[in-house]
Amino acid sequence: MNSEIILLALSPLFLIFVCSEFIKFKRYYDIKDSLANTVLALLHQGADAIALLLLMPLFNWLYDYRLFDIKVSILSIAFAFLLQDFLYYWFHKASHHIHWLWAAHVVHHSSTKMNFTTAFRQSLMYPVAGMWMFWLPMILIGFEPLTVFSVVALNLAYQFFVHTQIVGKLGWFEKVFNTPSHHRVHHAINAGYLDKNFAGVLIIWDKLFGTFVEEDKSKPCKYGIIGQLNRNNPVVITFHQWEHLFKSVYKASGIKAKCRVLFGYLQVALNINNVE
Repeated sequence: MNSEIILLALSPLFLIFVCSEFIKFKRYYDIKDSLANTVLALLHQGADAIALLLLMPLFNWLYDYRLFDIKVSILSIAFAFLLQDFLYYWFHKASHHIHWLWAAHVVHHSSTKMNFTTAFRQSLMYPVAGMWMFWLPMILIGFEPLTVFSVVALNLAYQFFVHTQIVGKLGWFEKVFNTPSHHRVHHAINAGYLDKNFAGVLIIWDKLFGTFVEEDKSKPCKYGIIGQLNRNNPVVITFHQWEHLFKSVYKASGIKAKCRVLFGYLQVALNINNVE
């Protein structure tokens, strides 16, 4: 698949950045944490590849009902990138407020470290949670499925570079694009920082929809989740919130209550699973 090939092709570049950061700024790293991140990345990529193979017939079927025939060009790719980034913002925001989606996304936030390997810390459960559903509007509009998932891969590749503490403010770039400074806020659990800066590539969405917060150097970011996991086992990291979710569903009385637990609005600070 194009998307998998893109990320695979960029892997050497990612590795160079990780090694350079580790050599110069070891204090931001924990070896066990980074190894867990790497294993999680491999599991995530494997799950994504399998999901694409299984779901491609659905995507191609939906493409048959497209509204427009959009030919590949510089302009159409630019529009696809902009639209996908807009949809990513809503996926990302939903992942912090809907328990079903948070069960997958919590993996990415569960490290107390912030370095380039944190970008690798992804969940193999994203296909189950339904991340791919957020890209369906693009296919129905008229973008070919492979074009859509290639753009998704490019968006995720950009986000690798915002997972670091070694880059400060970037001047005018900060006004339009997601940056390390903006994304440090997103990973922080400090009061005032929690659930902010959901941008993928363009920070303009956060500014338009009221979820933007500037990093305050007098208020250093504390990373992780409310109720820190403090575990490096990839299996525990992947499934701890799903276990909490399904236990909560079991305890809920009645279909409506169970559905609210699964798909209702989630206040992360109140509902996160606290693992000792």
